[in-house]
Amino acid sequence: MDSIQNRIIAFAKLGAFLGQFSIDKIKKIDNIEHNEIFFDGFLHQIKLAQEKNSWFTKDNILFSLNSLHKALTKNNLNKFTESFDSGIKSSKKVAIVMAGNIPLVGFHDFLSVLISGHSVLVKQSSSDKHLLPFLAKYLEYVEPLFKGKITFTEEKLTDFDAVIATGSDNTARYFEYYFKNKPNIIRKSRNSVAVITGKETEEDFVKLSDDVFQYFGLGCRSVSKLYVPKGYDFDTFFTGMYAKKDIIENAKYANNYDYNKAVYLMSLFDLLENGFLMIKEDESYASPIATIFYEYYDNETDLKIKLHQDKDKIQCIVAKNFIENEIAFGQTQHPELTDYADGVNTLEFLSTI
Repeated sequence: MDSIQNRIIAFAKLGAFLGQFSIDKIKKIDNIEHNEIFFDGFLHQIKLAQEKNSWFTKDNILFSLNSLHKALTKNNLNKFTESFDSGIKSSKKVAIVMAGNIPLVGFHDFLSVLISGHSVLVKQSSSDKHLLPFLAKYLEYVEPLFKGKITFTEEKLTDFDAVIATGSDNTARYFEYYFKNKPNIIRKSRNSVAVITGKETEEDFVKLSDDVFQYFGLGCRSVSKLYVPKGYDFDTFFTGMYAKKDIIENAKYANNYDYNKAVYLMSLFDLLENGFLMIKEDESYASPIATIFYEYYDNETDLKIKLHQDKDKIQCIVAKNFIENEIAFGQTQHPELTDYADGVNTLEFLSTI
C-alpha cells in the first residue's frame, strides 16, 4: 500500500546511497540496497555532469550529494512531513521547471512533490541533467510504487495540474503569464547578504568564505553582498577570505575574475581586490562571479528596515546577533529540509492543489 511512510523510507534509502559519495572519500558500502546496479553508474553520471558543465566541479557535486545525504534521514523526513496532511484528496501531476545554477538545485521540489503523494513531471535545465534522472531510477528500484510517477521531458510542458518553476526575474515574468491558469509557485532570482558590525573575528570571516565561495557563488544562498559600518576597514575580512585563495586555480573562475576586473578598471570604478576576489561599492544584490558588492550603513535600525523591505530579493541574511531569522557565519550552504526557497512552504502548497 502506498503511504507516506513508504515514501519516507525510500528517500531515506536514497540518502544512505548518497552517503557513499563524500568529498573526503568515495567508498562503496556493503549493505546499501541495489549498489551492484547503481554505484558504478552513478560515478559515471558524476563524471558526465562535470564534463557538461565546468562550474560543476567534482568537489561541488560531492558537496551537494553530501548535503542531501545529511538531509535525507528518516528522522529529518518525518520532521519535514509532520505538518503535512497525508490524506491528499487525489494524486495530481505537478510540473517542475528546474534551474541549473548548482548541482541538483531542484531536488527539494522533486522530493516535496513525490513525498506528498503526487506525480512529478520534470523539465530540467540543460546544464544539470545527468544526476537527477539516475537518482529517480534508484528511487523506483527501492520503492516500485514510484514507477509511473516520475517523468522527465525536454518538450513543452503539457498535461499537468500545478507547476513549480524557478528562473531569473525575466523568465519568471514569462512563467507567470504562461502558467497563470494553474496553481503555481514561481521563484525569481534571490541573493544572500551578510551584515558586518565590525566586531567579527578572522574566524568568522573564514566561515563566511564558505558562504561566499561554495559553488563559486552561483547559488541563491551564496553571499553576494555585504553591509558594513561607515569607515569599515576590510583587512580582517580579506584575511578570512584568504582561506579560499585556491579558487583562482579554476580556469573558468579565473577567466571571470580577469574579465570583470578589466571591465571595472576601464570604467574607473574603485575596487579592493586580493588576487581572487574583488569588492565594489554597489547598491545591487546580485554581483558578478569573483565579486562581492558592499554598501555602508549609518544605523542598524535603518538597515533592518531596508532588509525587511527587500525581503523578496533576499534568500539568507548572515549575521551575528543582528536580526531575527539570521543565519550563522558559514552555514548558508547547509539548509534544513524545512528551509524553503523564498520562504514558501512547498508542502502546504501541494496539500491544497
